[in-house]
Amino acid sequence: MTGFDVDLPRIFAHRGASAVAPENTLPAFEAAAAMGARAVEFDVSLLGDGTAVIHHDGNFARCTNREGALAEASRADLATLDAGAWFADAFRGAVVPELSAALDCLETLGLAANLEIKLHGADPARFADTVAEALAARPTLAARTVVSSFDHVALEALARVSPDQPLAALWSLPPSDWHARMMDMGASALHTNWRKLTPATLEEAVETQIPVRVYTCNDPAELAPFRPLLSAVITDDPRVFFGDPDWAEWAT
Repeated sequence: MTGFDVDLPRIFAHRGASAVAPENTLPAFEAAAAMGARAVEFDVSLLGDGTAVIHHDGNFARCTNREGALAEASRADLATLDAGAWFADAFRGAVVPELSAALDCLETLGLAANLEIKLHGADPARFADTVAEALAARPTLAARTVVSSFDHVALEALARVSPDQPLAALWSLPPSDWHARMMDMGASALHTNWRKLTPATLEEAVETQIPVRVYTCNDPAELAPFRPLLSAVITDDPRVFFGDPDWAEWAT
């Protein structure tokens, strides 16, 4: 297997603490840290000029004051975007962060990371080079970062240029041959939709020593039957897990 898994925190704030702050922004990262989270999940996409930004969709419309495809934008366009006002007036003026700014923020806050690649039709090799370069400049953070993606060609490309970087394969519903396919792409962890999680998948993961992290659950009671076998939970609101005594103990 290419790469290795790392000892990461068990509670990840999904796109930052997106229940209380605009997703994929620095305020959302700061809110996660203030809640006691020690790790965040966030999405990375490329603009048309190759600039890596923290943004989920292939279009700006849902989470900014502008429309238009990321593939048609450049770094200069970032100054025209407001990524906070859609969420609440208190966040008006929040920016769409570049990857470098996001990683600097995580280092300052002392947070681990789940960096999810959103390919949106970009060249996988170009994307892999961009992510590898950004993480190589921050080796301490890189060692506490797992890179995940539904776009498995992007993981394969990253494994070629950065073979020691921990990778996680994302599936909403893992296929029957998920373990073999993970091995082929060089991934060392499975990230999956908690609603599609089955005891059989968890048992196979435990038998093969594969960490399983689930997204996006905001109700601890729903996951309680799976808790003993899970490696981590990705949630919009870490408070609901830290506020539950059983989950708080599990997370420590």
